[in-house]
Amino acid sequence: MSDEQVDLFVIGGGSGGVRAARVAAQHGARVMLAEEHRLGGTCVIRGCVPKKLYVYASRFADELSDAAGFGWSAPAPAFDFAALHANKDREIARLEGVYASNLARVGVEIVAARATLRSAQRVALSDGREVSAKTILVATGGHPVRPDETPGIHLSETSNDLFEWSSLPDSVVLVGAGYVGVEFACMLRRMGCAVTLVLRGELVLPRFDDDLRAELTEAMRAAGITMLQDTTIASLEGRRGAIELTTVGGQRVLTERVVYATGRKPNTRGLGLTEAGVALDSEGGVIVDAFSRSNVPSIYAVGDVTNRVQLTPVAIREGQAFADTVYGSRPTPVDLGPIPTAVFSTPELGTVGLTEAAARKSHDVLIYKSKFRSMKATLSGSSERTLMKLVVDRETDRVLGVHILGEGAGEMIQLVAIAVRMGATKRDFDSTLAVHPTAAEELVTMRTPWTPPSQ
Repeated sequence: MSDEQVDLFVIGGGSGGVRAARVAAQHGARVMLAEEHRLGGTCVIRGCVPKKLYVYASRFADELSDAAGFGWSAPAPAFDFAALHANKDREIARLEGVYASNLARVGVEIVAARATLRSAQRVALSDGREVSAKTILVATGGHPVRPDETPGIHLSETSNDLFEWSSLPDSVVLVGAGYVGVEFACMLRRMGCAVTLVLRGELVLPRFDDDLRAELTEAMRAAGITMLQDTTIASLEGRRGAIELTTVGGQRVLTERVVYATGRKPNTRGLGLTEAGVALDSEGGVIVDAFSRSNVPSIYAVGDVTNRVQLTPVAIREGQAFADTVYGSRPTPVDLGPIPTAVFSTPELGTVGLTEAAARKSHDVLIYKSKFRSMKATLSGSSERTLMKLVVDRETDRVLGVHILGEGAGEMIQLVAIAVRMGATKRDFDSTLAVHPTAAEELVTMRTPWTPPSQ
């Protein structure tokens, strides 16, 4: 049987691969896409989407508590995690169907099979077929990793496993204080779990602005999350449901489940990339240029598999740029910065641009900060604080970074990022009328630079 032939073969049906396939097909390319699991990838199936749905669910605990201050009373509510889990699965199935129909509508052939490279322009499918392609795009994403050398590591789980839980445990230990560890800690605590967070340092969220890190760490502690700081796990013993965790300092914790959230690595193992001559970095990521092309001219890669920036909007932007470059006659390098991002902790965090520490390395900066209780908190009785911070270049007056901790931070930072990307100055912020009463108005009403107490 002769090979099938296509213009573009996409390996991986996550956010980056689906966008690239769809846009390439709209540009007139014949496209085939192979996905061995489910369309949607990490974000839709076991990442951003189910995570955000669970975060919404968890925040009703605060909403119900706050309601009394506004005159509402109701019988004690009951939380049905099994119902949430079923509703989440139903929504994910719907979104997967949307992905499939959108691809089919523009003529992309979807193959439910594993694909591996035979050469720079040939792909083998696990269903026995082989396909020749002028161009191959690798968009296989990444996977969570655990320290294999830790005794008893098989007793632990990852974020992928958590979304398959049909019931909530009474106690959970989360290892890692990045996006996933922090979001899950806040979420599970509000769902009623006893949560312990194990972190290598003193504060959560390395690489974020230190003021927000300190404020969020304290807010998480105030919510009842136990922090085991400056430590790592030495061993795990027991069985699922009754795990004894021992830290390197000798502290012992008994818990039902242990979930590692200590990073991700690219999914490149067993794809045949090395055999095809594709250069990989030390973590297994495909090394690409600004146009997402590898050292092999016919092979490109986008998304987490490149180990550049592991964020869904980045993968989508890279997929779009690839398709426009190769099939749309519009050479489009990937221009990512400054990247806005949100952490869906409670309270929520949104940030764009340079942190204060990073800015001070190359700029003479002015810092503007405001910390306050929101209007809602004045009646609800909540102790939660909102923190807003601007990092400004003293010489040019340009706003280098904006950092927000509080309700709606993710929504706010998306819009503020437009101004930062356009090079807005502090004078631009100051001359913008405030919307009152809102928390966001603080961004345009801060007038006095912050001075450290020691000065």
